[in-house]
Amino acid sequence: MLTVLNLVARRFLTLIPLVLGITLFVFVIMQFSPIDPALSVLGDQATPAQVEAFRAANGLNDPLPLRYLHFLGDLVRGDLGMTFPPSVPVAEKIAMALPLTIQLTVLGVVGALVIALALGIPAALYRDRWPDQVIRIVSMAGIATPSFWLALLFIQEFSVRRPIFPTGGYVNPADSVGLWLQSLAMPALALAVPVGCSLARIVRTSMVEELDKDYVRTAIGAGLPPRVVVGRNVLRNALVNPLTALGLRIGYLIGGTVVIEAIFSLPGMGTQIMSAVQQNDTALAQGTVLTIALGFVLVNLVVDILYLFANPRLRGGH
Repeated sequence: MLTVLNLVARRFLTLIPLVLGITLFVFVIMQFSPIDPALSVLGDQATPAQVEAFRAANGLNDPLPLRYLHFLGDLVRGDLGMTFPPSVPVAEKIAMALPLTIQLTVLGVVGALVIALALGIPAALYRDRWPDQVIRIVSMAGIATPSFWLALLFIQEFSVRRPIFPTGGYVNPADSVGLWLQSLAMPALALAVPVGCSLARIVRTSMVEELDKDYVRTAIGAGLPPRVVVGRNVLRNALVNPLTALGLRIGYLIGGTVVIEAIFSLPGMGTQIMSAVQQNDTALAQGTVLTIALGFVLVNLVVDILYLFANPRLRGGH
């Protein structure tokens, strides 16, 4: 019988080809870029001799497989290259931007879970009655609403008409936790609404399935209060499927930060990508995209591990 630890080990092993595939995909895609790294660094006024010397010194004339192996070696050492002049290590730029994106994503996940539970649980408890119908309409509206449009609405309503939150900018939590929450509240909520409404439908379906099982009727018939049965058993068992879906939704959150950070002028990974594209900085673009992709893989690994521990059948080794 496979134990949870065996399954976790197997999840880690499956990451090896997946990570290699991601690095290969990002590397090959960047090779098709019309931007010449030599001209990006040296400038358009560089002479052919200078360009050729730069390409030779940086291995740009080597065969593609050899360049990929060098890229992997640099990646293992944490070397993601240098940015467009003024030259700064890409890893340093990412280290400055990544914490903000992580904070925004975490707040978005928390907000999405709150929305999913606040909508999904009442919808299941009052299924096929008017609260369920109202929540269904609200959920569908939330799913269909783009995050960037919500962000613009929030700015118009809560920053311009009612100056409750700032229109943009970021405050470090080390300086002020209250101002930090204010600076990230609207961006996180704009990301959370579509994801939370999507998860609410899954929470409702899972809870309805659990409520129809025999053990629920037996427990209530034995005299246990319904709220105790729902809180201790139904909700815990029903959250297994939404937890699995959450991993994929986090990918949506991470991708949405690119636009949301630009709207709210947040110096995160999304802003770095936009800056790399505008400045034709191939090294920065490659490093940020690769970091986001690997982060998505890591998040899904964590969700898979949580799923293994949350699933009673897997905990039992069956």
